[in-house]
Amino acid sequence: MSAEGKLKELGLVLPPAPPPGGVYRPIVITGNLLFLSGHGPVLEDGTLITGKVGIDLDKDQGKAAARQVGLTMLSTLQSQLGSLNKIKRVIKVLGMVNCSLDFEFHPYVINGCSELFAEIWGEENGIGSRSAVGFGSLPGNISVEIEATFEINQ
Repeated sequence: MSAEGKLKELGLVLPPAPPPGGVYRPIVITGNLLFLSGHGPVLEDGTLITGKVGIDLDKDQGKAAARQVGLTMLSTLQSQLGSLNKIKRVIKVLGMVNCSLDFEFHPYVINGCSELFAEIWGEENGIGSRSAVGFGSLPGNISVEIEATFEINQ
């Protein structure tokens, strides 16, 4: 099933694609690679999920925020490319968690996004390499920021 078909089958609603919050492009394509800039957890009404995981949010709420980041990333990809079907596979995900100093469950939180991508593109193409790290702060106090690299269909 295509990525667009899977999105419909799952009944997922994408939030609005966020405009750039600085001097950068949402995506850059070179050859068959697409680099997607860092995204935060945008909700359907355009607001953001904020707060530190381990203080303001528990690890499950952090994981839900990471899934919301994934939905936001899908929204940008769809708006920039015209269709998610132009994505061949996930290459690399970098997940950044705004968290307390003693928080240790970064991979668990970022699984929220990784599991979503596996649902959309399947395990073979939806799971790439990944890093999940903690940060003392993120822009606007967002809970999670994620960037990714994809291979596109030529």
